[in-house]
Amino acid sequence: MKYVLLYESAPDVAERAREHFDAHRAHWQRFLEDATLLMIGPFRPPGDGAMSVFRTREAAEAFARDDPFVTHGLVTRWTVHEWFEVLVPDE
Repeated sequence: MKYVLLYESAPDVAERAREHFDAHRAHWQRFLEDATLLMIGPFRPPGDGAMSVFRTREAAEAFARDDPFVTHGLVTRWTVHEWFEVLVPDE
């Protein structure tokens, strides 16, 4: 099982993201280094939120609590969902 962290973006995220991006990147790189973060990225168009996939619920929640995008108000709401990963073979 994996854990998906979903972010809802603030209306002004496009204007403010650059200001906090370096700190946000340093934050997610720590989770990559300890191998608890598997994937991360925004939805398109800009402002439609973002998604991250983690190995544990604890890692997902810890990430969101201290993420500069959350602490500086670029994220208005976040949720963690259990995800049962299923791989479909190529046909």
